[in-house]
Amino acid sequence: MSNPVMANIRQRSGKCRAETITMAHGSGGKAMRDLIDDVFVSAFDNEELNKLEDQARFDLSTLTAQGDRLALTTDSYVVDPLFFPGGDIGKLAVTGTVNDLAVGGAIPLYLTCGMIIEEGMQVKDLRRIAQSMRDTADQAGVKIVTGDTKVVPRGAADKLFINTAGVGVIPAGINISSKRAQPGDVVLINGYVGDHGAAIVDARGEMALQNTIETDCQPLNSIISAMLEACPDIHCMRDATRGGIATVLNEFAQGSNTCIRLNEKSIPLREEVRGMCEILGLDPLYLANEGKVVAIVAADAAEEVLAVMRSHPAGKNSAIIAEVFAAPKSTVILSTLFGGERIVDMLFGEQLPRIC
Repeated sequence: MSNPVMANIRQRSGKCRAETITMAHGSGGKAMRDLIDDVFVSAFDNEELNKLEDQARFDLSTLTAQGDRLALTTDSYVVDPLFFPGGDIGKLAVTGTVNDLAVGGAIPLYLTCGMIIEEGMQVKDLRRIAQSMRDTADQAGVKIVTGDTKVVPRGAADKLFINTAGVGVIPAGINISSKRAQPGDVVLINGYVGDHGAAIVDARGEMALQNTIETDCQPLNSIISAMLEACPDIHCMRDATRGGIATVLNEFAQGSNTCIRLNEKSIPLREEVRGMCEILGLDPLYLANEGKVVAIVAADAAEEVLAVMRSHPAGKNSAIIAEVFAAPKSTVILSTLFGGERIVDMLFGEQLPRIC
C-alpha cells in the first residue's frame, strides 16, 4: 500500500540545479524549497522529517517505554576545514550530539539540524555533507527529524556552520554524574588520544607536516550501551572533545572534590601524534578527540568493563589510565614518563581554534 505522505513528497520534490549557493536559496521561495527537497529531505529521508511540519511530533508512550527521563542537548560546529582525514563537518555534527547524549546514559533517538550556509558554497559539497550526516545517523541508529536552513552573504560566515540538537531517553537506574567520582575508583578510556586534533592540523596544511592520522570521529552510543550493560553503576562519563582528556578529568576532580592521579605510561597515544606534539609544542592531554569516552567506575568493576570495551570495535585500544584519591582535592596530577609528577590544570586559552 502506498504511503500518501511519501507520494506527496515525490510529487512536490524539487531539484536544485545551481552549482553554488545564492541568497535566493535562503529567501523562503522556490529556490530554497528545491534546495531543501533535493539536498536535505532526500538525504535524511524518514517518516517524521518527510511530513515537513514546523516540528517533529512523538508519541510519549514510545519514549516512556524506553526510560524514565528525557535527555536534551545542543551543539554548534564551525570546524575548519569542512573536510578532513576520516570525516567532515556533517559526520562531526551527528557524532558530537549523539555522544553528548550517550555519555549521560541516554539512548539517543532524534536529532535536529540547523544549517547556516555562506553564499557561494558549492552545492556538491553540501550534498556530500548531508549524505555524511545520513550515513552517520544510520550508524548511530538515530533519525534527523527536523531542521532549518539559512543563507548569509559572502564573508558573513565561513562556508558552513551546523547546529544540531538531540533528544534521548535515560533508562531507569542510570545515574551518571561528574560529582560521583569516589576514592578508589579507576578511570578508563576507549583508545588513542589526540587523533582528531592531529587530523585537523594535517588537513589545514599550515605546518608542512606529513602524517596519515585520521580523526577518531565516531558515535559512542553502542560501546557505552555495552559498558552500561556490564556495569549499570558507572559513576562518571564524558566524551573528551575540546580541551582533551585533561579538561574532562579536571571536571570530574572538581565536581566530586577528589584527586585524580593520571599515569602517563598508560595513556594510549600514537607515535605520530606524540611526534607532532613535540614539533609544535602541543600537549596531547589537551588535544581534541571526537570518539573517546572517559569513564570512572568502581575498582571492582573495572576489569569487566575494560574487557567489554576492548571487545567492541570502538574500544580495541581501551586502557585504565588513572585512579581516584581523596586528596589533594579538586586536582589532577600526572605521573610522568620520567618518574616525576606535575599538576594538570584546565586548558587556558585554546591550543587549536575551530577544531569542531
